[in-house]
Amino acid sequence: MASSIHDLARHLNISIGTVSRALNGRADVNADTRKRVLEAARTLNYSPNQSGRSLRQGATHSIAFMLQPHPGDQQYGEPFFIPFLIGLQAKLAESGLDLIVVMGAPGDYQQERLRRVVETRRADAVLLAWTRREDERIDYLTQTGFPFATLGRSRSGAKSYPSLDLDFEKAGADAVDRLVARGHRRIAAVRPSLDLNFGYLFLAGYRKALRRHGIEVAPELIASGFINEAGGYEVTPQVMRSKAPPTAIIFNNDAMALGGCKALAEMGIRPGHDMAVTVIVDTPLCRYFSPALTAFRPALEPMGQRLAEMLLASIPAFAGPEGPRIIREVWPLELVARDSD
Repeated sequence: MASSIHDLARHLNISIGTVSRALNGRADVNADTRKRVLEAARTLNYSPNQSGRSLRQGATHSIAFMLQPHPGDQQYGEPFFIPFLIGLQAKLAESGLDLIVVMGAPGDYQQERLRRVVETRRADAVLLAWTRREDERIDYLTQTGFPFATLGRSRSGAKSYPSLDLDFEKAGADAVDRLVARGHRRIAAVRPSLDLNFGYLFLAGYRKALRRHGIEVAPELIASGFINEAGGYEVTPQVMRSKAPPTAIIFNNDAMALGGCKALAEMGIRPGHDMAVTVIVDTPLCRYFSPALTAFRPALEPMGQRLAEMLLASIPAFAGPEGPRIIREVWPLELVARDSD
């Protein structure tokens, strides 16, 4: 079993500070003491604490990505995040940085985990996802001055940090336009709850497009649920029980769409035949469902690469000759027409 610096200090009956200075080759430690410390370190199988060493040296050469899975059925992984993380890691590696993923428990919004990462300096910067409309994590990082960037926008933080988001508002409007062009007037919208900001953006585009086509926004055709299959399964029957049921549904999440399609099938309604279905955002789940689901596709791996560039551009040590700068971008989603609408 590896020993700690405390074990070395007790074994040698000297202070932890002296042991630390000897291990780091400080000139204020005499040669005999340094020799005793190094010999004891080998004998006791001393393992340095990387967080402590990094704190003294001022860098961990790691970026922490805060990821919290959502409660429910989606236990097979995150099809949205895997390609995104591949691009993120590749770009960080070009600057000699490692990516560490800090995983929370399902439904845990990770405020305390985030504080531990910051206060113990386990990373040089953090990346946040699943941004909320009002996000206390962003407020905390802004107040502490700790470097960070976000995948997604928020009203928190006064736009003082890098962010990369998808244009959910335009995708919501484009989905309505496509369905109206196919003769639909009763169009439902199913979005995640939990105050996630992209759900608000999606609904804003959905409402604007309906009004542009002279269609009244029907509150009974808008539903919110958990961002998983169970959430979609639970709320889809709610919109179907309205006095004038929809002929089309736009789901703001792939997992919710799968659950919603199961609920429709159990009601004797066939997606792609009796009900038009559109999904924002596209993942492999949409491509291999039957019928294949029309969806809006993000460029996930390039997004990961770009968010890494944006984060590094905000950090003086990596900003280059231009100096540190805050970059905020919104990327389009590409319509992928399939069989479901």
